[in-house]
Amino acid sequence: MPKITVDGKVIEAKDRQMVLQACLDAGVALPQYCYHPGLSIPASCRICLVEVEGIPKLVPSCQTPVRDGMVVYSKSSKAIANQKAVMEYLLINHPLDCPVCDQAGECYLQDYSYEYGRSQSRFEEDKQKKPKKDVGENILLYNDRCIMCTRCVRFTREVSGTSELYVDGRGSKEEIDIFPGKPLNNKLASNVVDLCPVGALLDKDFLFKQRVWLLKQAPSISPVDAGGENIFLEYNEGIIYRIKPRYNAEVNTWWISDDTRYSYKAVHSENRLTKPMRTQYGTQVETDYAGAIEHADSALKELVKTNGAGSTYAMLSPMMANEEAYLLATYIRSIDPQAVLVLGPTPSSGADEVFKNPANGKVTFTIKAEKVPNAAGIRRVIEKLGGPKATFEDFTKAESAELKKLKGGWIVGGYLSAWLPTEVPALFKKGLRIVQDILPTSLSGSCDVLLPAAAWAEKDGSWENFAGKIQPFLAAVPPPDGARREGDVYYKLLGRTGMYNAEDVRGEMGEPFAQIPLPDLETLAPAPEFIEL
Repeated sequence: MPKITVDGKVIEAKDRQMVLQACLDAGVALPQYCYHPGLSIPASCRICLVEVEGIPKLVPSCQTPVRDGMVVYSKSSKAIANQKAVMEYLLINHPLDCPVCDQAGECYLQDYSYEYGRSQSRFEEDKQKKPKKDVGENILLYNDRCIMCTRCVRFTREVSGTSELYVDGRGSKEEIDIFPGKPLNNKLASNVVDLCPVGALLDKDFLFKQRVWLLKQAPSISPVDAGGENIFLEYNEGIIYRIKPRYNAEVNTWWISDDTRYSYKAVHSENRLTKPMRTQYGTQVETDYAGAIEHADSALKELVKTNGAGSTYAMLSPMMANEEAYLLATYIRSIDPQAVLVLGPTPSSGADEVFKNPANGKVTFTIKAEKVPNAAGIRRVIEKLGGPKATFEDFTKAESAELKKLKGGWIVGGYLSAWLPTEVPALFKKGLRIVQDILPTSLSGSCDVLLPAAAWAEKDGSWENFAGKIQPFLAAVPPPDGARREGDVYYKLLGRTGMYNAEDVRGEMGEPFAQIPLPDLETLAPAPEFIEL
C-alpha cells in the first residue's frame, strides 16, 4: 500500500485512493464541502486545496490520487490563505440566520468559519436575496443558504436516477431548482437533507422542532421492509424527532428510504394501545398489567388441560425481535409441547423497487418488496425450535387436522399500520385469543386478553434481513405508560428474575444469534428506564 506524508505525519493509503479520503481514513481532518464518498467528484468547492511537493500550484485533495512517497501540506501558508479566501467568498451572500437555522450545531459552514475563516467580513455591499422554495412533499430549499456544492443535484442523477434537481443561472445568480412539474418526491428524496452540508435543504417534518445538540442517538434498524437499513434514532426526553442513516457498506451504504425516515411516527401515534384489557362476561374490562398476564397464563393452561396437547398456537409477528419470538415460543411450548408456531402475515408490495445510476446502469439502492423487517429471523427461530409449525396462509385456511385441533393461542402484532388481512382467519374469531399489539384492530377490541406492547424503537433485539444478515438494534425511548416490552412479559411468564435482556437471550439461543456484536460506536446513549412488572 502506498504511504504519503501529510503535514509531517506518515499515513497508509489504498492504491489510487484520493488524498482527501486517505486523510479522512487516517483521522487527519481536511475541510470539504462538495466531496462525498458516494458521489462523483466535481472538485468545485475548492476549500480542500493542498500543496503537493513537485506540483507548482495548489491541487484539490478530493480529486488527486495518492502515489507512494507523496508529500502533502494542508497547513502551509498557501493552503491556509486559500481556505480563508474560500470561506470569505462563501459567506459573502450567506445570511446570518444561524439562530433560527435547523442546521445550526451540525453545519460545516459554522465549523469551518470558526476553524478556517476570517474573524470578520470585509464585504460591505448588499447581499444577494434568493427565494425560499417548496421543492417536494418533505423538503424545503432555502436558496439564500446554498453554497452550490451540488451534492443534492448529483444524488438525484447518480443515486436515485430521477434527476429532479439542476443548477439554474450563473455566477452570483446561480441556484438550485427543480424542473417544472417535477417535484423532488422520489422514494429516496430526503437523503438530500442529510447530504446538504449547510442549512439549505431542510426536512419539513423536523423544521423548528428541536436543537440538534439536545438530541441523543440510538443505533437501530429500519422497521419498514426486509432490507435491514441501518439507522440512528435521534430523540430527546422520550420523543423521537428524526431518523438518520447509519453507514453500513454491506446493507444500505449512506442512504435510507423515505419510508424508513418517517417510520417513527407510528411510535408516537395518538392511537397507541395503553390499557391492558380482559374479557369478563362477554365484555372487555380494564385491568392492571400483572393481572392481565396472570389471567392469560391461567387461561392457556386451562385450555391445554381441557383439550390436550396440540390445542394452542403462538403467532410470531415478523415485527418481533428474534429474542422475543424465542421467549414466547419457549413459553407456549412449556405449556403445550405440541403448540403450533405460526409466522404472522408478511405483507408485500409485489416487487422490489430498484434504483440505478443512469450513466452506468449500476444498482445504487433497493427497496425490498417484503414490508416487514424480520420474517427471515422468525422462520429461523421456528426452525431452530422444531415441532409443529404453519405459515399464515395455512393458518388462515385451517384445513389440516393439526390446525383444526387449535382452540386458542397467543397473537403478536406490532405492525406499523393495519395488518389484519381481508380474509380474517376463523381462528381469530373464536377460542381463546391473547393479543399483544401497539395499535388498535378489530382483534384487539374483541380478544380475551389485551396486552399493550412496545414498538421496535422502545426495546432491544435483533432482526434478520432478506440476505440472512442478523443485526442488533437498541431501544431509544421507553414505551408509553400502560404498555410493556414483550420480553418483560415473557420473562414474567417463564418465572425469570430481573428484566428482559436481549444479549442474555441471544446467548441461550446459540449460533448464529449468540455472536451478534452490538453496533461499533464510540459512545452509546444511556438506555431508557423500563418499569418492572
